[in-house]
Amino acid sequence: MSPRSASVNEELRRRSRERLLHATVELVAERGYEATTLGDIADRAGTARGLVSYYFPGKRQLLQSAVHRLMHRTLEAALEREPRTEDGRERLARAIDAILGLARDRPRLMRTHMAGILQAEGFVRCSEQQRLAELLRETVVRYGSPDPDTDYPLLRALLMGAVVAVLLPGAPMPMARLRAELFQRYGLEWELGVPPDGGPPGGTFPLPRQ
Repeated sequence: MSPRSASVNEELRRRSRERLLHATVELVAERGYEATTLGDIADRAGTARGLVSYYFPGKRQLLQSAVHRLMHRTLEAALEREPRTEDGRERLARAIDAILGLARDRPRLMRTHMAGILQAEGFVRCSEQQRLAELLRETVVRYGSPDPDTDYPLLRALLMGAVVAVLLPGAPMPMARLRAELFQRYGLEWELGVPPDGGPPGGTFPLPRQ
């Protein structure tokens, strides 16, 4: 039997890494961070346990990469869903709704992710994070930002702050209120994106800024 080519080996490594990331999201959402071991993740992914350490220096780095992958895939799906559009305002609205939707639909996972970012090791830069950053920056560009290098980090910070506010134990902010604040900040009509049932808070919504 002839040896596998470099491209085949690379594809096998990519698939193994993807399975580990997917298994991490599933297990942390089910059991929580502390109750999930690297061995559990390897078993769920169907890979050798040594591969976890080969790809990631530790569990915290693995979790951040896994959540960044989930955020990227969720954002990409929201931006490209039918009817597809190149309208920058609609795309920004979809982006905001996609990230807030993760806080609503996967609270344990997103709360764990945000807590990890705020710890000593901080923000992990990885290929998944870079792809997410590129997609958010492109969204800001299509929205019409004259300075995307400044406006992209601001959007990222606002979205992170909104996620924390939604998930704050004991004093969560209503998601509709946070959405309204973000939409007003960017001059977006409430009807863009995926508006929640019940209409905007207070029953009215200011006209977008010109």
